[in-house]
Amino acid sequence: MASLAAGCFGEKEPSRPRGSTVIFKIAPGTPASVIAKDLEDKEVIPNAKKFSARLRIDGIENSLQAGEYELKTGMDTEELLRKLTTGDIRYITIMIPEGFNVRQIAELLQEKELLPKEDFLQAAKDYQPYDYMKSEDADAEYKCEGFLFPATYNILPQTSAASMLKILTDEFDSRLTQDMRGKIKSKNLTVREFVTLASLVEKEAAYDEDRRYIAKAFLKRLEIYMPLQSCATIQYILGYAKPELTIADTQLPSPYNTYLHYGLPPGPIASPGMLSMQAVLDPAEEDYLYFVVKKDGRHIFSKTYDEHLAAIEIAGQ
Repeated sequence: MASLAAGCFGEKEPSRPRGSTVIFKIAPGTPASVIAKDLEDKEVIPNAKKFSARLRIDGIENSLQAGEYELKTGMDTEELLRKLTTGDIRYITIMIPEGFNVRQIAELLQEKELLPKEDFLQAAKDYQPYDYMKSEDADAEYKCEGFLFPATYNILPQTSAASMLKILTDEFDSRLTQDMRGKIKSKNLTVREFVTLASLVEKEAAYDEDRRYIAKAFLKRLEIYMPLQSCATIQYILGYAKPELTIADTQLPSPYNTYLHYGLPPGPIASPGMLSMQAVLDPAEEDYLYFVVKKDGRHIFSKTYDEHLAAIEIAGQ
């Protein structure tokens, strides 16, 4: 099939440097002539008429795909046609860190200009598409807390809050293997309880080697009906990571306060990563019951309260 030579459109002096980024949107049903004119106006091409002629000669007038593209001013014609005819549309890459909670994820999405924070938070309140997520506990502010898997995602611009939540929870579900589900059941935990416990481990551990020992201590406390006394739950109540908690902080009235209430909090406090989830499934064998964090973020683990008191002295040095 005959075609006009690439790069033959040079007629108008551009007002911006060649290679400048252009975000270009094609709405469904937009005529090729309108697309060509928009491309010329944005200086992606210098001549709409010649570009339209190229489309007609190549028989691809109706092959330009709707979507949002990242183009360049004065870009190579062949590359431009490849993008527009194959639907090589623009994605926004977002990395959700392990240990982020719903509010932090909402702020990140807004920062990346993907979604308004409040839209995401509103949609997250009662979002629980999988049975294992469901909770009737009115104290859980966001029912999907903990189930938004931390990973790197390529997201289409203008993705809705509901679609974003589906992407994150579907990813969690795909990572929760049948083997993991079997181990969770063998520990007499529900998936929601498991994720809640893993979220505590995630927020308490600064170093990977501490995770299995922290998980063991929490499991042991649950076993003997001892309060979990997790500082991370107090920070969740406060809404920020306070470096040093006070006695008054540990008395804050909240169902998430694991100093005041026995057992697990109403739900997860963050999205745990795979290492924290694996730590709960395969905790350390040592019967540690206590742990205290040192200034470098590492923990000292103890089996008895007397050992713990000595560890507190060491940690404070």
